Amino acid sequence: MASIRIFGQRVPIVFFILALVELVIFVASVYMGAYFRNYLTGDLAGSTSIDMVERITGPLIPASLVFASVMIISMVSMGLYNISYLRLRRDSVVLRIFSAHVFGALLFIFVVYAIPSFFLGRSVLIIAIICSFFLIWIARKIFVAVFDSSIGRRNVLVYGAGIRAKSIELIEEQLVHHGIKLRGFVRVNKEPVDVSAIHTVDNFEPLPDLAVRLEIDEIVVAAEDRRNSLLIDELLECRLKGVVITDIATFFERESGKLQLEVMSPSSLIFSSGFDHSYFRAFFERSLDLFGSSVLLAVSWPIMLITALMIKIEDGLNASVIYRQTRIGKNGRPFSVLKFRSMREDAEKLGAVWALENDDRITRVGAVIRKLRIDELPQILNVLNGEMSFVGPRPERPEFVKELIKKLPYYSERHRVKPGITGWAQLNYPYGASDRDAMEKLQYDMYYTKNHSFLLDLFILVQTVEIVVFGKGSR
Repeated sequence: MASIRIFGQRVPIVFFILALVELVIFVASVYMGAYFRNYLTGDLAGSTSIDMVERITGPLIPASLVFASVMIISMVSMGLYNISYLRLRRDSVVLRIFSAHVFGALLFIFVVYAIPSFFLGRSVLIIAIICSFFLIWIARKIFVAVFDSSIGRRNVLVYGAGIRAKSIELIEEQLVHHGIKLRGFVRVNKEPVDVSAIHTVDNFEPLPDLAVRLEIDEIVVAAEDRRNSLLIDELLECRLKGVVITDIATFFERESGKLQLEVMSPSSLIFSSGFDHSYFRAFFERSLDLFGSSVLLAVSWPIMLITALMIKIEDGLNASVIYRQTRIGKNGRPFSVLKFRSMREDAEKLGAVWALENDDRITRVGAVIRKLRIDELPQILNVLNGEMSFVGPRPERPEFVKELIKKLPYYSERHRVKPGITGWAQLNYPYGASDRDAMEKLQYDMYYTKNHSFLLDLFILVQTVEIVVFGKGSR
């Protein structure tokens, strides 16, 4: 899917355009709310001008822009600008749009309480919410219809048919949801063919002619031996004709939101952009951590107090509430992570093991607080202490890290940034309890380590709401 870079982050163009359209809808909904409110009360006296509406209600531009911004943030938090949105059922989409409007309305009321100059009358706000809900629903139906048409599709040709190219074939279904149609795999010289025969395209004609005939928008270079097999002149001619030429590692990173370790080489990391460890990056990260953890602590302390009481009630007055566990932090330094105890106190009497689905060591209170991610709240203190960040790879136990470094390439590189309460892997992959799961999550963690920025951190924080509300990935 075609994308653009905004503050260093790739955003699919179709979702960027959709967000702009919906931003206009939210602004217009405020004006509609003000107009209908004054029309129903008879205050307009037959006039339909915006000037008359604003004379009665006051300037609407500041309030409407704040309302629209808050609602867009709420839509993001419900996963409505995520590529996985295209795979959601119709009833799930309606539920998420509804939840976004409820959450957005509450957030807007909080903003107005803090900054009264953005005040909107109660009836104006209610009408605006109703109007925007139906208009957004209609806009989404049109969006899906356009996306499913040929207008929203990109034709991609893979230059290569070996093992590296096979990894693209394996995610063909995912690529379809991204608006990509694989037109075939071009066998390069005498390399072994590992893709399906029905997808193989023999290079009997020059690559530029093939690109024209198949109406190719992008060619992904996935040849096994790039030193002796690349048709540089033909690829250059395709590029000069407007066809995008992309390396397979870059293609995977863009389309899957992770670094595909099987197709990566040290040089692809050395010459890539990213891995920002500047002073300004560290300053903004720490500022966000201090501000966010202070606000979250102020808001969540009643929940934390109730959780502590419930643990005591279930397990007895002498039972421990906080569970301390050694984890590996930035640059491989160990620290004690804090969590509400969600398992029996003797849960690891036989040593460290992965948490399993339907784990019988989890208490009744523990099952609830794990589902709602409440067990992670004490880590606010780890953030305030500088051992963790709000956003980053989840810290792992030394016993597991020692083994995973031996088994998984680049595993130690995830420790180049602070571990976090939530992270990119938590948004994109369910709870992992095996080496294969660790490999998958590592690929997402590597993507975050390479691309982490203030904007990406904010995006992850906002979308974490989706995990809490819809219970994704908890165990």
